[in-house]
Amino acid sequence: MTTHTLSVLVENKPGVLARVAALFSRRGFNIESLAVGQTEDPGVSRMTIVVSVEGLVLEQVTKQLNKLVNVLKIVELEPETSVARELMMVKVRADLETRSHVLEMVNLFRAKVIDVAPETVTIEVTGDQGKLDAFLKVLEPFGIKEIVQSGMVAVGRGGKSIGDRSLRSAG
Repeated sequence: MTTHTLSVLVENKPGVLARVAALFSRRGFNIESLAVGQTEDPGVSRMTIVVSVEGLVLEQVTKQLNKLVNVLKIVELEPETSVARELMMVKVRADLETRSHVLEMVNLFRAKVIDVAPETVTIEVTGDQGKLDAFLKVLEPFGIKEIVQSGMVAVGRGGKSIGDRSLRSAG
């Protein structure tokens, strides 16, 4: 199976997310990452969906997505022609002895401290999955207490927009 990133414009209405997720569930596919947010148009939301499926199956899924009345456009974002990022917050043990070492890692990964407590530091970091995995690996020796991670968000590079290479346009 290969991983595909779909950018899906949908009407910003209640129940749309549930219908889209149910479509993948009925087909037996696990959504690896899902991020949804309002676009520049308050009536439209963008779903960034990462799923592992074979190419022909992906085509079937997009055809079924096209049948959902609230779906406006679908674009598969290729890694070489798009920019993708995730946000992660990590709470790590950082007492007086280890705090300076943790802060060195924060600077090295261009992350940001967002909360400090006597025994912990909470850090915000953004990047691709490789960067986030590497960051966690260097923090493990200090003791990770908690991780919260967003879904991937992605956009086409340069002048490309979701209208380019669309699999379906509202008509």
